[in-house]
Amino acid sequence: MRPFRIFAALATLLLATTGSAPAEAAPAGSAVRPVTTCADLVRGFTLPGAATHVTAATVVTGDGPEYCGVQGYVEPAVRFELRLPTKTYAGRYLQYGCGAYCGVLTPPAFADCGLPHGGDVAVAATDDGHIGRTPAVVDDGSWGEHDQAARNDFEFRAPHVVSRASKAIIQAFYGAPPRKSYFTGCSDGGREGLLLAQRYPADFDGVVAGAPAGYWGPLLGVYQTWLARVNAGADGSPVLTAAKLSALHNAVVAACDRLDGLADGQLDDPRACHFDPATLTCAGPDTPACLTPAQVGVVRKLYAPPTDARGTLLYPGGQQPGSELAWAGWIVPTPETGGVSFARSLADNYLRYLGYPIDAPAAKVDDFAFTRGEFDRLTPVGARYNALSLDLSAFQRRGGKLVLWHGFADQAIPPAGTLDYYQRLTHGRPQDFARLFMVPSLKHCGGGTTLTEFDPLRELVAWVERGTTPTAVTATGRDGAGNVTRTRPVFTYPQRAVYDGTGSIDDAANFRPAPPKSAPHDVVDWAGDGLYVLSGPVAR
Repeated sequence: MRPFRIFAALATLLLATTGSAPAEAAPAGSAVRPVTTCADLVRGFTLPGAATHVTAATVVTGDGPEYCGVQGYVEPAVRFELRLPTKTYAGRYLQYGCGAYCGVLTPPAFADCGLPHGGDVAVAATDDGHIGRTPAVVDDGSWGEHDQAARNDFEFRAPHVVSRASKAIIQAFYGAPPRKSYFTGCSDGGREGLLLAQRYPADFDGVVAGAPAGYWGPLLGVYQTWLARVNAGADGSPVLTAAKLSALHNAVVAACDRLDGLADGQLDDPRACHFDPATLTCAGPDTPACLTPAQVGVVRKLYAPPTDARGTLLYPGGQQPGSELAWAGWIVPTPETGGVSFARSLADNYLRYLGYPIDAPAAKVDDFAFTRGEFDRLTPVGARYNALSLDLSAFQRRGGKLVLWHGFADQAIPPAGTLDYYQRLTHGRPQDFARLFMVPSLKHCGGGTTLTEFDPLRELVAWVERGTTPTAVTATGRDGAGNVTRTRPVFTYPQRAVYDGTGSIDDAANFRPAPPKSAPHDVVDWAGDGLYVLSGPVAR
């Protein structure tokens, strides 16, 4: 699958005031009807700092709920699509984030927020202010080489102004702003969710931030470059190939599966696994069942964070044991990715076009120096993207709720970063506005070996509207035909799921929460310790 399709799929999974009205949500089954026609929305909306133009509005009927499909842009070039149910709207607004460098407008899907019918929520998505070039689209950063306005939109502005534009259009169509507003996204969309809670706390009542790329500058400039460089031989060809990944993954699972007390093909917490890839060293011919000494060295480096010559961590995490199958395409080039790993493509575009001030000297993947000096050179621009502020007090005071989640087998964004941020945010103590869920075996934003889907949106809505604090969210595993093969509860971190000893291990009903075996110590001492201060509001 081409990277464009991967991230387009993830993105789909994935009034002048900026806040929602404080009224209660509409009762289940009730609907708010439009007060004007869909066609009447084709006009301009004068919003300070976010002049909005609706270019098309058409009633759409089909298999799903009937809706008014709105297309437009916020000046200068933030395209958006907004879908307004004509018969089933119940007062909620949901905005989706996007993936990688965005640049594509993915039609927003209607979401199940817990009411007995579909289409009870108005939904919107944006391309974040630019159009990516083909073939991959979402890994293209060339649009930002000389365009600071486009950079501003992608760095922080686009999700905020689309929120304002959508609420103004909702006000015009239904006669009132949304009662409750939600944001959900994964990867860059997760970064956007954190950014909105930190910098624009009045925009949304609830935020889901999945696998958040909050450490944006270090992640794209250093970590993806590290992934590309570690697996490149002297001639540029990959040292570790996709043919070796199955044997490596199977060996990891065989060594560590029972550490969580259950042989179920997944590592509930891969940090407990200390697998040595040298146990797979080829004793004879090089075959897919073993690793050459050079490949052993690559695997060891992938499991570790990048460092400088003094051992200072330049990113707060590395690949986790159990994520090996997901390395194909992202870290290890495959024919489906055109023979270039997605990590290399992301790093190359970031260093060339997005990571430094316009017209400043840039770096390249193959000559980037893993030093504190080069890390610091990425910081001035990176801090504009980063979503690392630990001050969410304004969001909390408004009653905002934040659900963070991350797959433990994420090959793109190491889960250690989210754990680090969450412990810094909460000081290791339960908070009344933030919860974290760590999903075993889940890859980046979805897919995996045993669990493939995770979506806490319904739990977020219940938390915001009914005060039901989420304690568990059910993760689902499906096979290639879409059949459910496993359900498993994911409890609020740091609690873990323990089999109760009866029934199928593939049924979530047969698990109970248990405390961690030891108190978590997730804060990482790394080169970016100062970034949690630098990630505050910037010029709008």
